[in-house]
Formats: sequence, C-alpha cells, structure tokens
Amino acid sequence: MAAFSKSIPHNCYEIGHTWNPSCTVSTLQVTAGALEASFKIYAPLYLIAAILRRRKKDYYLKRLIPEIIQSTSFLTANGGLYIAFFCILRRLLGRFYSWSTGFGAALPASYIAILIERKSRRGLLTIYMANLATETIFRMAVRRGMVSPIKHGEILLFCLTASIYMFFFRSKDGLQGFAFSALKFIVGKEELPTHSLQAENAYKGAPERGAIESESERRERPQSQPASCRTSIAALTRRLLESVCKRGPRHRCCKHYHDNCISYCVKGFIRMFSVGYLIQCCLKVPSTFRQAFTKPSRLLSLLYHKENFQLGAFLGSFVSIYKGTSCFLRWVRNLDDELHALVAGFLAGISMFFYKSTSISMYLFSKLVETMYFKGIEAGRLPYFPYADTLIYAVSTAICFQAAVMEVQNLRPSYWKFLLRLTKGRFLLMNREVLDIFETGASQEFQGFRPKLDPKYTLFPPAVDVQLD
Repeated sequence: MAAFSKSIPHNCYEIGHTWNPSCTVSTLQVTAGALEASFKIYAPLYLIAAILRRRKKDYYLKRLIPEIIQSTSFLTANGGLYIAFFCILRRLLGRFYSWSTGFGAALPASYIAILIERKSRRGLLTIYMANLATETIFRMAVRRGMVSPIKHGEILLFCLTASIYMFFFRSKDGLQGFAFSALKFIVGKEELPTHSLQAENAYKGAPERGAIESESERRERPQSQPASCRTSIAALTRRLLESVCKRGPRHRCCKHYHDNCISYCVKGFIRMFSVGYLIQCCLKVPSTFRQAFTKPSRLLSLLYHKENFQLGAFLGSFVSIYKGTSCFLRWVRNLDDELHALVAGFLAGISMFFYKSTSISMYLFSKLVETMYFKGIEAGRLPYFPYADTLIYAVSTAICFQAAVMEVQNLRPSYWKFLLRLTKGRFLLMNREVLDIFETGASQEFQGFRPKLDPKYTLFPPAVDVQLD
C-alpha cells in the first residue's frame, strides 16, 4: 500500500504534462481537447434524447443549444481544471505525494465542474460516479488482499437488489418517476398494485373463457364477409392462440385475465427477449456500420452475435421467472400479496447468469440506496444534506482519478477509455515509472513506456531513480 506521507521531488513536467514543459500551455491543450470531445458526446446525446421525448419546437429553438453548452462546459472544466490543480499543488507543496497526483488535484476540479452542470443532471452523474468509485475501491481492496471476492457476487447483489426493487414496485407509493415507468414497461402493468380493484371488476365482467367474440360483436360483424377471409390461415392461427390462452388455468387473484398463467409467462419472455435482442443489435450498429462497405458480411454477423442473445435471454428470463413465481405464489397462498415480489424478484435475479455485468449490479444497487435514503428523509428518520450530491460526485471522481494515475489496472476499462478520449490520449503520457516508488503498480499496464523529456526542464535525469523522502 502506498505511503501517503512519502513524497518525490520531481516537477510537474517530469510526472504529469510530459508532452510540454509549460503548465499554462499544457492546461490549455487539455482544455481544448476536452472541449472538442465533450461537444461530440453531448451534442448527439441531447439531440437524440429530444427526438425520443418528442420535444416541441420551442425546446429546439430556446433550450437545446444552452443545455448542450452547459453540459459541455461541465465536462471540459472537469478535464482542464484537473491538470491545472495538478500543477498548482506541485507549486504549493514543493513535491509530489501519492495522493496529490490524482485525488488531490481531481477533488477541487470535480467540485467546481459539477457546479457548472444543470441541477437536474447532478443526481444521475453522482450515482454513476459513486457506483464507479465503489467498484474501484473494491478492486483495490481485492488486489491488496484486504477482501476476497465472492464467486458470482454480482449475481447475488443483483438478486438482492431486484428483490427490494420489485417489492417497492408492488407497494403503494413505493417507486416513482423513471424507475417505476421502467419496471412497468419490463414486467407489465398486470403486476401493478393499483390494478387490483380494476382487475377484479374487469374479471367479473370479462367474457367466459373460450368465448372468442361477444354476441354484439357477432351481430355487428358484416354478414357479407367472404368465407375465404374467415377461414384464412391468419384468422385460424389467431383464434387458436386466443383459445389456448383463455382456456388454460388462471388463479382468481391473477390480474392477467386475458391469458392463463402459462401463456402469461411465455408471452413475457418472448416480448422482453425481442426487446433485449434489438437493443443489443442497435448498440452494435455504429461500430459495424463503419466496416459495412469493406466487409458486407459484418452486417450479417451483427444479427447472430452472441451478446444479442445473451441480453435477450437475460431480460426475457427475468420477466418470465418473476411472473411465473408470482403466479405460483398466488396459487399456493390463495391471495395476491406484495410480499410475493420479494421472493419473485430474488429468483428473477438469477437471470443475470445469461448476461453477467458488475456495472449493472452496482448501478442498480446505488440507485436502490438513493431511493431508500430519500424514503428515509420523507419518513423523517434520516437527515437531509443540501449539497451531498456535489460532495459525493467530487470525492467519487477524485477516487477514480487516483486510480487512473496510480493503479489503472483497478479502474473500469470503459472509464479509462473515456478519460483517454477526453484528454486526447494525454493520460497515457504520464511518467508512471517514477510513480512506481509508491508501490501501487502505477506502470504495470504501461510496461516499456518512458516519456521523452527535455533535460533543460527536468530536475533529474530521466534514467535516475529517486528514493522516497
């Protein structure tokens, strides 16, 4: 473990901005690169979001550009201010400490940057960075032998998270906003608690099982309809499916009164499997489209990629297991209880075996903690901290920057690629061989790299090792 009280006397050119000896020029270069990268990220993101949300004309004329500029400024400041505080700390302290190269410089930079961003986005960014920082700390602890990883731990965490989430979903006023809408889309409105009375009334007034059409519908149907149309393959198939769905077993407490329990679960699997498959296909289109003109066969491989089926199987099995377990518990207990969601949600979490993802588990767990915290505030049992989101974001980002400098092997690869994109690859140019003195394995992923430094601006010859003070 790094000794935080130890230090090295190198200047910031020898460690940080090795591509240019000037602190001012280096800061401006990083800021310019971050500005370009940030605009390329947020411009299409906000435009696509506006289209999907069907924003009106006034939004495009008055709000779209300012929101893009504000978010771009936030991310640009986060990158540019980091290298600025990197140099400022070196001048104030006179040397580098293991914490000052990453955490110390990123903390004030991140705090100032998040204040630039819109308040409506701060919570989402805070959750993401807190999730990332927690994962990074865990990897650090595993590498140092402080904790031992649990086999399939991400699946167990997802099972517990899904169990509580689904309980809140089934409870009155348990979830609100996007989380409620997302779960309603995934598992269907039949599992909503507010549908109990409506479903009971609808069930009492529903047609008998096996009845394909009512008497009034039969009278209103045109008698001049050709017999060939009535006996078409599509019509026969539809009638067969309706007959099978309605004549099967269904408990009186089940709200899916148009289907029996078996078809209810099968339909849920097919629907969400299709959604997952299409989502994964769409995510792969941009990377595959670039090679479509040189290798047209790549487009066909897009349809049969393994990850497409994995995400589809994950979402489909989650829904079918949840619905199947809920129906089973209604049959066994002869009632519909929100406590069933605890069991059904936990068992549905096993579906992550098809699509293992630590990122998904950690993010959902972080959102669950946030939900429970705000519920505690509403109940008057937990205190409210007005600026907690900004502080948590700043600390979490600083932890990730510390890992990016001192032990990038413990940082999530996707975030490392994002930092390289934000800084135009300049994060790679840090002199991590010198930082190996702190015993964090700083150069482990950069074996053989040694920046070319101008001796006129260095305190020590590049090949000389300096001992800790």
